[in-house]
Amino acid sequence: MSANYTQEQVNHMVEAYTANPERATVDMLAEDLNKSVKSIIGKLSREGVYEKTVYKTKTGEDPVTKKELVVELSNLLGLEYESLAGLEKSPKADLKVLVENLREEYDDEIR
Repeated sequence: MSANYTQEQVNHMVEAYTANPERATVDMLAEDLNKSVKSIIGKLSREGVYEKTVYKTKTGEDPVTKKELVVELSNLLGLEYESLAGLEKSPKADLKVLVENLREEYDDEIR
C-alpha cells in the first residue's frame, strides 16, 4: 500500500482511467485528489493501467528521426550505416524522398 494514496483512491483512479484512458482523465484525477499530474501518472503506471500517449506528427504519421531514415537508406543500398552517417545533416524531407523512392524501386524489383 502506498503512503500517498488510500486503497479507495487507487481503486477510484484505476476505475476512472480504465473507463476513459485520456490525459483529461489524468488532469481530472489530479484535481479531484489534490495531487500532481506526475504523481497520478506514476501511480497509474505502477498499477499497470497507464497508457503513454502516442505522439504523431502534424501530418498524422509516426515520428521518424533522421538517423532512422539514414539507417533505412543504408539498408536499402546495402551499405554500412557509417558510410552514410553524414547524411543525418541533410533536411529530413530530402531523406524521406530518397527512402521512399528507393523503397518503390526495391518493391518494383521484387514484383
